[in-house]
Amino acid sequence: MTGSTDLTTTAITQNLVRGAAELERTEHGLLPHRLPGWARRRCDDPQLLMAESQPSGVRLAFRTRATVVELDTLPTRRTYIGAPPRPTGVYDLIVDGRLAGQAGAEGGNIIVVDLATGSVEHRPGNVGTVRFADLPAAPKTVEIWLPHNETTELVALRTDAPVEPVEDEGRPVWLHHGSSISHGSNAATPSGIWPAFAAARGGVELINVGLAGSALLDPFTARTMRDTPADLISVKIGINLVNSDVMRRRAFGPAVHGFLDTIRDGHPTAPLLVVSPIHCPIHEDTPGPGAFDTEALAAGTLAFVATGDPAERAAGKLTLTTIREDLARIVAQRAEDDPNIYYLDGTDLYGEADHAVLPLPGRLHPDAETHRLIGERFADRAFEGDGAFASRGQLSGSSRPRQSATSRAAP
Repeated sequence: MTGSTDLTTTAITQNLVRGAAELERTEHGLLPHRLPGWARRRCDDPQLLMAESQPSGVRLAFRTRATVVELDTLPTRRTYIGAPPRPTGVYDLIVDGRLAGQAGAEGGNIIVVDLATGSVEHRPGNVGTVRFADLPAAPKTVEIWLPHNETTELVALRTDAPVEPVEDEGRPVWLHHGSSISHGSNAATPSGIWPAFAAARGGVELINVGLAGSALLDPFTARTMRDTPADLISVKIGINLVNSDVMRRRAFGPAVHGFLDTIRDGHPTAPLLVVSPIHCPIHEDTPGPGAFDTEALAAGTLAFVATGDPAERAAGKLTLTTIREDLARIVAQRAEDDPNIYYLDGTDLYGEADHAVLPLPGRLHPDAETHRLIGERFADRAFEGDGAFASRGQLSGSSRPRQSATSRAAP
């Protein structure tokens, strides 16, 4: 930690944090969570708990004249024995809506995972400092987007001018749920994940419940979305159900209906957009489970394979093709009674032709350029023309009280 002594410390409080469901008080400071405590207690899966604690879409937001901003954080990073090193988390500085700087934090805890044995080793580390300097001295809105790919405890915020919360500008709140692709896997920066691109284009406040490996139609996730104030809602369903092989086609339809029913309990008339999977060749017609490609790992590359048998589709195993068929049918059926539900085919965001030009690294996750492509296309299809969110200024269907997308601090 290399903080400056001539700066003033401002307490990090709930009205300075956006995009989190809860702030947990820790030994060092505050840990943003994207699922509330009661939801985390419904499932002890390490993958889920890791994903929800990684602050994808979470950012500090404040007004200030400061020319210097420092943020002390304690990252928790994961390394995998036998896999290529993972990139260190990036902090994006957004000033008045424009990217103005990027930095990283030294130190941090390390969790070492052995993919062969499943063993986990925890190596404690130190608090690090992210510093941004030479900012314009005029009043401005500053956002610091936290790394989407590493758990981040917020320790201290220092500036050379006073800080105050951003007043509610009345922008609609967009609540999104999806898999690792929505979480931001293989994106280079936190404001470079596709939901962040789409939110910036659409002029909305993002709450991202993209959970790597964990978009599994869990009831507690639906209840979290039900209870989250929002104006616009989307759910991207499919890839994790295939690559984790958690259910068959018989269970899929009722599970989707139940998930959407729960969301509708809290948001009866808000625009609700159901998005099917983007193109992913290994799972288009081959069921899961997915697995690491051991040959690729031996060569120092991270890649995935589908281990199912296409013949198993007859017994109800899911593929991306069958999921798209079922989601289109489910949404059409529900639309007979729900005029505010919409369907978007994920291959409109990234299809077979796109894969020929921008193949998925590791056969599963889009790279930084593809995240931008998906985000721009989502914005075009959802926020423009006759898209599901095009009438976002008309909030009569929303159950959201007039407030900004701030978090709640846990006791």
